[in-house]
Amino acid sequence: MRLDLRKRWEDGVLVGDGAMGTYMYKFGFPVGIAYEELNLLQPEVIGDVHRQYIDAGAELIETNSFSANYYKLSKFGLEAQVEEINRAAVRIARQAAGEDAYVAGAVGSIRGGRRVSVTDQELNQYYEQQIAALLAEGVDALLFETFYDLSEMRLALGRARQLSDIPTICQFAVDQVGRTLDGYEISDAFAILQNEGADVLGFNCHSGPKGIMSVMSGLDGPLNVPLSVFPNAGLADYVDGEYIYGATPEYFGESARSFADLGARLIGGCCGTTPEHIAATAQALQGYRAKPLQEGKPLPKPRESVVLSGSSSGSSVSTASGNAADTTSHQGLNSNPPITELVKERHTVIVELDPPRDLDIGKFMEGAAALKEAGVDALTLADNSLAVTRMSNMALGHLVQLQLGLRPLIHIACRDRNLIGTQSHMMGFDALGIDHVLAVTGDPARFGDLPGASSVYDTTSFEIIRMIKQLNEGVAFSGKPLKQKAKFVVGAAFNPNVKHLHKAVERLEKKIASGADYIMTQPVYDPELIVAIKKATAHLDIPIFIGIMPLASGKNAEYLHNEVPGIQLSDEVRKRMEGLQGPEGRAMGVEIAKELLDTAMEHFNGIYLMTPFMFYEMNVALTNYVYEKSKQMAGHLSRS
Repeated sequence: MRLDLRKRWEDGVLVGDGAMGTYMYKFGFPVGIAYEELNLLQPEVIGDVHRQYIDAGAELIETNSFSANYYKLSKFGLEAQVEEINRAAVRIARQAAGEDAYVAGAVGSIRGGRRVSVTDQELNQYYEQQIAALLAEGVDALLFETFYDLSEMRLALGRARQLSDIPTICQFAVDQVGRTLDGYEISDAFAILQNEGADVLGFNCHSGPKGIMSVMSGLDGPLNVPLSVFPNAGLADYVDGEYIYGATPEYFGESARSFADLGARLIGGCCGTTPEHIAATAQALQGYRAKPLQEGKPLPKPRESVVLSGSSSGSSVSTASGNAADTTSHQGLNSNPPITELVKERHTVIVELDPPRDLDIGKFMEGAAALKEAGVDALTLADNSLAVTRMSNMALGHLVQLQLGLRPLIHIACRDRNLIGTQSHMMGFDALGIDHVLAVTGDPARFGDLPGASSVYDTTSFEIIRMIKQLNEGVAFSGKPLKQKAKFVVGAAFNPNVKHLHKAVERLEKKIASGADYIMTQPVYDPELIVAIKKATAHLDIPIFIGIMPLASGKNAEYLHNEVPGIQLSDEVRKRMEGLQGPEGRAMGVEIAKELLDTAMEHFNGIYLMTPFMFYEMNVALTNYVYEKSKQMAGHLSRS
């Protein structure tokens, strides 16, 4: 007979299951259907997924009922079947689990980070209806997951506590800032929930192991309450209409013990995870001896007040270029040769500097000024990369151009704007004299800091390149003539970190056929791959800028390798970075980047440096290195 769950958490770490929706999507079930209805239509399919996770080592499985509430089911005309669908979900899970696993009734957030027009009274009704149905079939616990607001979590937990004293697991989806969307620090939110009857507190979805581990580390060590973690399989990449997750089962297993050391007593997986990820987790936790929960620090006394951390409003800029920079106009910049011409003549450096996540631009402009002083040829600004909200790259690009006399190269993503907004945006760039852009697909909004935001994707990266170049012909997206022609130089992104490089090059050829003028690659960390890129793209007649991002620490290296789509590190690089942090880690990161530059500069004139964590000093040093080495190479050629 199974131990009571509360006792089980005291004795050790319990392995949870993995994803349901993304796993079924992988096998042909489309996005946009009610997966919960399959409890009635194809119960054998749901049961098979449960059994796969149990066979992989899961000791607790979740019912297929994440969105089985009145509000979500009403979108499919299924609101009258809330009880039937939830009870069927429990029966299927119970039959699969037998005596081998616990069954937790899964209850997802209704608002889901969106500001939907659902009142608190309606939420109470919807949660009570779903929870009552799950309890009626005898679940071992209730698992509230992917909640963004403490206020909504409290409503759901309150309904559960009125109906039963069953164990409850409360999981937030938060980014590395470690706050709920309604402004509570995680430690305060946890304290309030524990005071109101939650048995286990934790995190799921939104990010991979690294992001959740960062938030847990910020809790200042293990707590004297059991924690749960169900990370995604890294960040999702959106390629040709499909979500692709990069974190391997091996990496997931390695992360499991680190989670356990931080106090996790229930460890499973969310989006992108498979039975293989859970098998690796179970294997990693075999024989693990958990410290008694009493040895953890207690949660603080619950605080109801919310203090949102403000940001400095100072935006005055002290630049190395002095007052003279303020007089530089975009007309002057437009008289300079475009990047595509410069790179034919000499080594040319583009540096990426991310816009800030708050209203203080001082650090950003300080970095931009230092890079200008180092002699970079363009400063490139991402468009809310990783779907994280940042200051407008159009506004900052204009300031960089106006105040520093430095050419801005602006990313434009397909994700955030429909066709109307995209053309309007491009017309604004033209008016400001910003003529260098990079067209990218953009990371899906659901994995960013505002998961309730919509991913638009009116266009693909191919289409947006073609349509921007259409503006150069004096033709609007609608086909109507414009009174003048734009002068955009349009770049395209290229990910060479793939198993089949020739297929990536074929995709690149389509972007060139759409009108791309130059190429910027994802970061490359293998000299042999740089040589392979040169060979594979030798037939292309547009310049390629090889992406190099210096590593900041050993943890940064592991995160990039395991969780960020499109980035792979060699075993040799990971070994050299292992355990390094702070100035020592950054120094090694610069040294490795210089070695990569040695190879890149032999084969390409275009260099694209990316700045980690606003450590712009690293790329100042690398820019200086490029120009010093370029002089040496030129001198060597003249002597020979």
